[in-house]
Amino acid sequence: MSAITISDNDWKRVKIKLQRKYNHLRDDELQYSAGREEELISRLEKLVDRDRDYVIFTLKKALVNIDNNRL
Repeated sequence: MSAITISDNDWKRVKIKLQRKYNHLRDDELQYSAGREEELISRLEKLVDRDRDYVIFTLKKALVNIDNNRL
């Protein structure tokens, strides 16, 4: 089981936040569908050159403040 759950609707907003923070991330690199969180986390680890805990922390932070544009 994944450490985090992201719906498709929430992902649209989280993706925008990630692209603002890491402006080198492209849409094709950030493809995601609900239930594939582990795949997303692994991919983001490589793309942003951070460890798993940091990626999960960043995603959780984005979800908690989903209505806020900041990450």
